[in-house]
Amino acid sequence: MDGPATAATRRLPLARDASGGRIRQENEAMILRAAEHVFARAGFAGATMAEIAVRAGVPKSNLHYYFRTKQALYRAVLAHTLQLWLSETETIRAELPPQVALEAYIRAKMRLSASHPDASRVFANELLHGAPEIGEVLRHALRELVAHKAAVIRQWIANGQMASVDPQHLFFTIWAATQTYADFESQICAVLGVSRLGRRDFELATEHLVALLLRGCGLRPVAAPLVRDVPTP
Repeated sequence: MDGPATAATRRLPLARDASGGRIRQENEAMILRAAEHVFARAGFAGATMAEIAVRAGVPKSNLHYYFRTKQALYRAVLAHTLQLWLSETETIRAELPPQVALEAYIRAKMRLSASHPDASRVFANELLHGAPEIGEVLRHALRELVAHKAAVIRQWIANGQMASVDPQHLFFTIWAATQTYADFESQICAVLGVSRLGRRDFELATEHLVALLLRGCGLRPVAAPLVRDVPTP
């Protein structure tokens, strides 16, 4: 049976049909990563399909075969990013101890910030412009999912398993704390005196956030730091 996060992603009007063959899915994934890179640097207005095709290493005609317009490709990038983020909320289940579920979620969000920084930046830029393409999705699918997961957190609180916190604002805090390592990497690098965030930087940041956020919920981390938790950017 699908969890609420899976059900929510299937309702996303931006999402593409994932039932195609393996080669098609691989080509679309390659194009999406190229589009993330270009949109993150040029924005929607400044990006061109020609530049994305070059980045993906495919003829422009092939790019238009998979995504007929720049807007369709941009919407697909947003949908894919949101699907990645929403799928990780499946760890937040009532049958799990809160420290296990929340720690797994925080670590997963940090892994995505390390592995998909451009996707996060494209999404952030969309929000800064008022979410013209994904506003309806945020107001419905995302809101419903957060409400469901907030109910799980309230149950943990009622059972005395964690401190009383506002569940919705806890999500906002986790999103802000984890996504800043992608969206504002240049600021963090400037302060740390490095040219880019590396594996060790993400490891340290992850352990810091896990400890800080869980303690704010009256919890203690349960997982030992794992090198494999954070991919090399």
